[in-house]
Amino acid sequence: MSRSGEELFSANQQIVCSVIPSLSHTSHKGQSGRIGVVGGSVEYTGAPYFAAITALKVGADLSYVFCSRESAPIIKSYSPELIVYPYLDSMNAIEEITSLLPKLHSVVIGPGLGRNDRILATVGQIIDKVKELDLPMVLDADALYFVSKCPEIVRGYTKAILTPNAAEFDRLYAAVYRSEPDKSEDPNAALLQLSQTLGNITIVRKGYEDIISDGHSVVNCNETGSPRRCGGQGDLLSGSMGTFAHWSQNAFATKTPSADLSLQTYGPNIVAALGACMLTRRCARLAFQKYARSTTTSDMIAEIKNAFSSLYPVD
Repeated sequence: MSRSGEELFSANQQIVCSVIPSLSHTSHKGQSGRIGVVGGSVEYTGAPYFAAITALKVGADLSYVFCSRESAPIIKSYSPELIVYPYLDSMNAIEEITSLLPKLHSVVIGPGLGRNDRILATVGQIIDKVKELDLPMVLDADALYFVSKCPEIVRGYTKAILTPNAAEFDRLYAAVYRSEPDKSEDPNAALLQLSQTLGNITIVRKGYEDIISDGHSVVNCNETGSPRRCGGQGDLLSGSMGTFAHWSQNAFATKTPSADLSLQTYGPNIVAALGACMLTRRCARLAFQKYARSTTTSDMIAEIKNAFSSLYPVD
């Protein structure tokens, strides 16, 4: 990525740094984030693991996975650090899951979710409960498929972040406007319009450049990534975004914008999305430098420490 001058940080990096909590010997477990991941089916056990472990590696203290019964022992076997609840397909799933949601700081919904109708109905109830609790929420993968079937479920909930790729964006756009976006028009304009129509929720349109809008502004993340397109990179993004969403919402709630000028530039969801997009792309680039065509998402996760330190040396 070309840069003007030799400054240590770009303006966007400084903005993201302003919401990252400093580490302290006086902090307690959970203070830096208790992140929930709703997803995981018998077909897709890697996705929720990637999202949940990324949330921890970025800096959250605790990471919870709410998955199907059959996928739970598989996901748990990947890492002892994850707290795994096999409730997603149980008969009283909504009661069991919503009783635990109040302990969380943010929720990521979608990695490895699948499209089972009964589970998707439960996801709709979880989304409603998350809104009731006023928690930050990241929606990815099959959660976006669900939202495209009923866009009203997220309309106006400004703590929601949607992370569609190109195909998912087109599907959501068509669900809202009953027509495909005009490919000859400015994609930024289509993104801004969709965000505004959905009540200023934040949408991250993933692609060659990640484009982010909350209906008020459009921000392009042009951090250099990787030409390698292995499965799981979106899970790394959503997991890191879950952690950044908590940090950003907390910073905006506790800091005074007039005292911290960096908080005057964007809203909290833009900052969270930008932080996660920049980090994911740098992880991809660092991993690709080592492994080239052999790069996998596990290689990217191994680069989180180096990518985070180089982008956001806050400690």
